Amino acid sequence: MTARIAVVYYSATGNIAMMAHALADGARSVGAEVRVRKVTELAPPEAIERNPRWAAFVESSREEPPASLEDLAWADGLAFGSPTRFGAAASQLRAFLDTTGGMWAQGQLNDKVATSFTSASSAHGGLESTILSMSNTFYHWGSMILPLGYADPHVRKVAGNPYGASFVSRGSAPSDEVSLQASHAQGRRLAKVSAWMRAGIEGEQDT
Repeated sequence: MTARIAVVYYSATGNIAMMAHALADGARSVGAEVRVRKVTELAPPEAIERNPRWAAFVESSREEPPASLEDLAWADGLAFGSPTRFGAAASQLRAFLDTTGGMWAQGQLNDKVATSFTSASSAHGGLESTILSMSNTFYHWGSMILPLGYADPHVRKVAGNPYGASFVSRGSAPSDEVSLQASHAQGRRLAKVSAWMRAGIEGEQDT
């Protein structure tokens, strides 16, 4: 049995977008059906225009499908990505997560597998706390929180963050191969565990 995976992200300059697509490729590599969705940009145009990389990414990603609640309902596994904003997820992603109250009330997010990933401009800029803050939402949903862990040799020996794939963008550098490989590994892990969960749930329903 294969899993349905929704990768929902917010990215300003494109680093999180690169990681989102690497994670999606990892999920596809083990047979998952995947949707990659970008949440709506809420920043004012004048703020975006002051940063050339931000403006360039907004323009280049206009064709990326927008995230919707239907994507969450469809998926067995969910991956959320955001840059850090003072140790927490960006307001753009938070605004999307805050629209899930109706789904939560109806139990539609129970038993989905959820994981997250992030990027910051400094090594101690809130990488782990951002991932942990996103997990707070998953607790309320009743979802199964999936860490990246250390099972993958690349993460254990090189990437080093068991909470979720992360990248330190020093000097506005784009996501590097280390973070993209970690994202790929996270996607594989999410797809495998989500498939196991789906099989268990459907098996329980058949009994």
